[in-house]
Amino acid sequence: MKNAVKLVRPDGSLYNYTPTREPLVPAARKSFVTRVAFAAAHVVLDPLKTTEPLTHPVVDWESTLAYREYLWSLGFGVAEAMDTAQRGMGLNWPLALELIQRSTAAAKARGAMVASGAGTDHVQPGQHLTLQDVTSAYLQQCEAIEAVDGRIILMASRALAAVARHADDYASVYSTVLRQVRQPVILHWLGPMFDAALQGYWGGNTIAEAMENCLAVIRAHKEKIDGIKISLLDAELEISMRRDLPSGVRMYTGDDFNYDRLILSDEKGHSDALLGIFDAIAPAASLALAALDADDLPRYHQLLEPTVPLSRHIFASPTQHYKAGVVFLAFLNGFQSHFRMVGGLESARSTAHLCELFVLADKAGVLRDPDVATERMRNYLRLAGVA
Repeated sequence: MKNAVKLVRPDGSLYNYTPTREPLVPAARKSFVTRVAFAAAHVVLDPLKTTEPLTHPVVDWESTLAYREYLWSLGFGVAEAMDTAQRGMGLNWPLALELIQRSTAAAKARGAMVASGAGTDHVQPGQHLTLQDVTSAYLQQCEAIEAVDGRIILMASRALAAVARHADDYASVYSTVLRQVRQPVILHWLGPMFDAALQGYWGGNTIAEAMENCLAVIRAHKEKIDGIKISLLDAELEISMRRDLPSGVRMYTGDDFNYDRLILSDEKGHSDALLGIFDAIAPAASLALAALDADDLPRYHQLLEPTVPLSRHIFASPTQHYKAGVVFLAFLNGFQSHFRMVGGLESARSTAHLCELFVLADKAGVLRDPDVATERMRNYLRLAGVA
């Protein structure tokens, strides 16, 4: 078989696979009508200039920004310097700030949408920190983003999770920050499956209590909140919360398992989107959201449903290593010349995992050029020891 590639199963056995799906080719567009859609974008490492890959990565700025231009060309906003960009997993605040500055400038040049993560990751969680320290850290990053006229995504904070003792501590920090930001922000609630250090965020002994604590902050400061992105991988929790949001506050789904149904309307509303998986499935997502704009629900389902098995595979436990799958697919699709990552995290997923990713990406129609992807897959497998 001319275009077949020999892949690996989890048990180590080999099998031949030939891509069969025609790639999806969306038209260029500026935005979507019925939904706001952000793609959380990855960063591209420069492996030739990086001499200390585990501790001092060098970013390939040209390729990193080119990928954002690609996402903008398909109608997405870019959620910048988020966990998909390895924020907190190798991308430190100085690099994140440079990324935000470069990306915001590029977005303004083309009239595109970008919102950037403000957190507290330049301070380390520890017993010496106080709530005031965490508040000051948030404000420092918010001011840096506002200095380039950027829009803010207020990220969940490991430092706050470490120092807060109850819901009032979260409310105090968020209230101070929200009173001082210039424009409405997007709040960011990342579940512990994405980051174990965020266990118990917002306070309370249960998710239901945490959700009510979060809603109390939103209700108290709704004029400073555009929306909230939650990544709890629980569709029913998201639906419950979005029904309790104040009027005018958006729910941005961050559920990479159930986004297809959450973006759709039910009798009481819908979720907009701020998703890491949109980085990987951009062609399918762009076409699906355009179909939703045209009220063509069969086409929406036809396009988006095949991406869900791929997304669930990429975000499989340990979920925080989904970035490896996102970057690997960018490599297969020719957006970067290598499969190397900040912090060496290309090693976070097994060869068999990446083989299944290749198959599912083909079935979803998101291999841009199946021949190129097959050859790159073959070359990767040679290095992995597959004859």
